[in-house]
Amino acid sequence: MTAVLRARTLGKKFRGRWALSDCTLDVPAGRVTGLVGPNGAGKSTLLNLASGMLAPTTGTIEVCGGRPATGPAQLAKVGFVAQDTPTYPGLSVADHLALGARLNPRWDATLARERIRRLGLDPAQRAGRLSGGQRAQLALTLGLAKRPELLVLDEPVAALDPLARREFLEDLTEAITGREMSVILSSHLVSDVERVCDHVIVLVGSRVQVASDIDDLTATHHRLTGPAGETLPSVGRHIVSASRTDDRTTAVVRADSPAPPDPAWTVESLPLEDIVLAYMGRTSSLESLR
Repeated sequence: MTAVLRARTLGKKFRGRWALSDCTLDVPAGRVTGLVGPNGAGKSTLLNLASGMLAPTTGTIEVCGGRPATGPAQLAKVGFVAQDTPTYPGLSVADHLALGARLNPRWDATLARERIRRLGLDPAQRAGRLSGGQRAQLALTLGLAKRPELLVLDEPVAALDPLARREFLEDLTEAITGREMSVILSSHLVSDVERVCDHVIVLVGSRVQVASDIDDLTATHHRLTGPAGETLPSVGRHIVSASRTDDRTTAVVRADSPAPPDPAWTVESLPLEDIVLAYMGRTSSLESLR
């Protein structure tokens, strides 16, 4: 696998607290990767390290074959759209495109103009007068027209209403189809990731919990349900999370075979959201069984 991002024991500490810890990770090139986890999990920290806006405290990170932000050539390889989809309120849409053309050596002026036209944005309109969805689309246009090898999107739809969020994600999918571009999309909404991504990283408590193709995750994760008095079957299975009530035990496990371990247990497949939630709550759920 060719990796567009490679991290080895990567960590970042702020004022004595680890925002990202012991991150060893390969993000596949040419894919749309979702980065999911709760607020404060370290998602923005990882993406800021990838874009070169932060320097590691420990470990190493390599993006597009080089160290982030080490020079103009490396900077040109990465496009970044931050959570607040930053634009300049006093500048017009046309001003933003002109600025993008001056700052980016691989700028695709035709792509930028065509996207603005298709979106129905007035080139003379100041960004400060655009709606949240329109500002997000303008920021995405700037990121795409840069023609990066890696486009990093840090929760770009977090502040949008459901309709604007869907339109943005649909437009993103259309924009990157057929292009030689890798994308990392950060979100705390699994439904957004399912809509556009084919690879996912789950980040919880500053640590990577799992990183895999979505199809592989849904094929290998199952929910086991059995009597409370029965021993939780673990042979050939990795227990992700588990809970117990007076009459039954329920566990989410990772295993190649979905076959029931014995007749006392039932097995069912899981949607991606349930798998992600299991990894997010795995520590507390496993503690409850001890």
